[in-house]
Amino acid sequence: MLKRLEDKGFVRREESERGFVFSPTLPDSQARRTALGQVVRTFFNGSPVSAASALLGMAQQPDAKELDELEQMIARARRAQSGGE
Repeated sequence: MLKRLEDKGFVRREESERGFVFSPTLPDSQARRTALGQVVRTFFNGSPVSAASALLGMAQQPDAKELDELEQMIARARRAQSGGE
């Protein structure tokens, strides 16, 4: 599996005294975005809204803080879309 990840450029391999040491080539945030983008394309026909709806459906009951965070993210996206940010 590590060889496949290396071939795809996700990890790099370096020799050490005890064998090989593998390390990621992408920052965590970029790896998460890439993986999530693939999941959205594969399972939700490329629709982030459908993915978000499925995630909210999985949550038992989002607490007020989580809902506030979602509202703030939506507000920022709307401002950015209208050129307000």
